[in-house]
Amino acid sequence: MKSFSWTDTSQFQWDERAKSWHAKSLNMWLNGSRKEIIPFIENYIPKGKFLDLGCGDGFGSYLLFEKGYDVSGIDISEKMIQYAKKKETNHLTFYQGDMLDLPFNDEEFTGMMAINSLEWTERPLDALNEVKRVMKDNGFGCFGILGPTAMPRINSFSRLEGKDTICNTMMPWEFLKLATENGWELIAEKEVYKKEVTDIHVTGLSNKLKQALSFMTIFILKVK
Repeated sequence: MKSFSWTDTSQFQWDERAKSWHAKSLNMWLNGSRKEIIPFIENYIPKGKFLDLGCGDGFGSYLLFEKGYDVSGIDISEKMIQYAKKKETNHLTFYQGDMLDLPFNDEEFTGMMAINSLEWTERPLDALNEVKRVMKDNGFGCFGILGPTAMPRINSFSRLEGKDTICNTMMPWEFLKLATENGWELIAEKEVYKKEVTDIHVTGLSNKLKQALSFMTIFILKVK
């Protein structure tokens, strides 16, 4: 019996989801939970060579390319990359691969984003260190981490039944602690709230309580 492989299983499941993800990707980036990410990046990360880690079908990479970034996207799913390569052009390229073993040179990028990507590895610190390897000194990263009640976290439920899972349970505050203790500096933080949350709910709350009400927390970090 073949032993469980997180990477192989993750690739299989994201290949299975590729068609449905592609059908809703444009709306997520333009109107939904990801619509604030590109403007947030533009505020903090200068134009340059940019890595999109867990790029999916490449629509976020394409939006960055349109803003003047030189983008390389990578995803574990071969079928996702097939969609992404339809947008490929000069300064917008895509690769199928694992975030724990990136096919890039040391200090190759000045900026990067990983939106809901680190939840899909069993070794988030190793992934962070691999990202840092390919980043230039003082480079910037944008990381999006799901909030505690975000529905995609259902993918980690099977751990409670003693079954294999391909989604870890890292909270936004845990990610920030992990990153800042391992060579990254916090520059900015922004919450993308669940639909039920209004401004009156979050006024005066601490960042950790804001994270608890969020669908996703977006961090801008800088390599120390």
